[in-house]
Amino acid sequence: MTHHGHITIGASGSHPEENNTSVTKRHGYAVLSAIVALVLAVSAAIYLTVASHDGTPRGTLADSRPHHGSSAAPASTGTWVGSWSTAPVAGEPGTETAGLAGHSVRNVVHAGTGGTSARITLSNLYGHAPLTLTHASIALSAGDGTAAADPESMRRLTFNGTTSVVIPAGGQIVSDAVRLTVPHDSDVLVTTFSPTPSGPVTYHPHARQISYLADGDRTEDATGAPYTRQTPYWRYLTSLDVLSNEADGTVVAFGDSITDGITSTTGANHRWPDILGGRLRTAVEGGRQLPRYSVVNEGISGNQVLADGLGRPAENQSGLGRFGRDALSHPGVKVVVIDLGVNDILRNPGLADPERILTGLRTLVREAHARGLKVVGATLMPFQGHRGCTPAREAVRQQVNAQIRAGGVYDAVVDFDKALRDPYAPHRLRPDYDSGDHLHPSDLGFSRMAEVFDLSTLGGAGQAEL
Repeated sequence: MTHHGHITIGASGSHPEENNTSVTKRHGYAVLSAIVALVLAVSAAIYLTVASHDGTPRGTLADSRPHHGSSAAPASTGTWVGSWSTAPVAGEPGTETAGLAGHSVRNVVHAGTGGTSARITLSNLYGHAPLTLTHASIALSAGDGTAAADPESMRRLTFNGTTSVVIPAGGQIVSDAVRLTVPHDSDVLVTTFSPTPSGPVTYHPHARQISYLADGDRTEDATGAPYTRQTPYWRYLTSLDVLSNEADGTVVAFGDSITDGITSTTGANHRWPDILGGRLRTAVEGGRQLPRYSVVNEGISGNQVLADGLGRPAENQSGLGRFGRDALSHPGVKVVVIDLGVNDILRNPGLADPERILTGLRTLVREAHARGLKVVGATLMPFQGHRGCTPAREAVRQQVNAQIRAGGVYDAVVDFDKALRDPYAPHRLRPDYDSGDHLHPSDLGFSRMAEVFDLSTLGGAGQAEL
């Protein structure tokens, strides 16, 4: 063919020099075309194999196939951050044998930070058998306070590319990401269906949010009509992450019932971490030079720094025991805010040792510093009038607070004690900040906690040593 081409060129009446130049040019174009094709092929291969910052595979060609108006999340700009979270606490009473086999569980959670893609984490920490889920979905709430979803937002979830997943006893699973625009301050519905018994259901009992239960597989039902049973629990679900352009990192609020918001109004998202997250976002949108962080809640009612609850694995695991799982493992975590220690004082059958509590808190701080994280710590709020209060326990609280204020525990301090105590009786909560049990704040008290938080303390890195 080359010889034939040469004859064709010669037959055109061109000079030999022009023939040679033409051949050279054509050869050059061919080489250039080959190089371009090679570059494009290599680029495509890189795109198909590139992983996101946390090691999860980015989108491939197959991801773009539409399904229920959605597709798996492609490679995109933004940062994976926590939008909502909760801690697994225990196995749900009454589910020891059958779990929730044959039921659809629809959890309602509040997205503190928006994003363009979403993924969830499901836990079988307290299950005694593998948990089989054959169907899971995520959708935006219809916004009417029921189990109804916005039908256009309904997305089927997959796990490593399949709709079914088996979570071993004691394990957890992260879903594949799906494209879904999640606005900040929106309610999100995450629904799972399990056809077979799994033993105790891993749950968070004090959700302060109504979720729902339906008979049969109603995972992608948008009407909400089959969800006739309400529940005050979150089941299986422990986190909602979003690919966000609103936030560059995550703040984890790590604490006990005060962080859990046990006395806040149900369904109102009045826990102090909720309000803090909104306050930080508003300040950033208003032009303040502050870090763009989401805030997630890892409070457990009754949680202690040092002591576990009963059972194996331990229910209500100690702060020391759960810190790696519940605080350090969040995507893009930058800061941990710790408000723990009151239950070590009140629930100790004897008299708590303030130095042991402080040593435990300093251990948490060292673990965070080893990951390059900053730690903001809270003083312990007053509890005079509560049934567990004694003068000796109040003295322990004062000793712990003195060390926290002196700067020997945390990188920075938020003084919740000073902000919420009664100025006329500083050993007790101010009456309008008191929920009535003389230990837990009212909605106004939770709002005050978020209000006094110095947002500038969220910036910068943790100290190497304290």
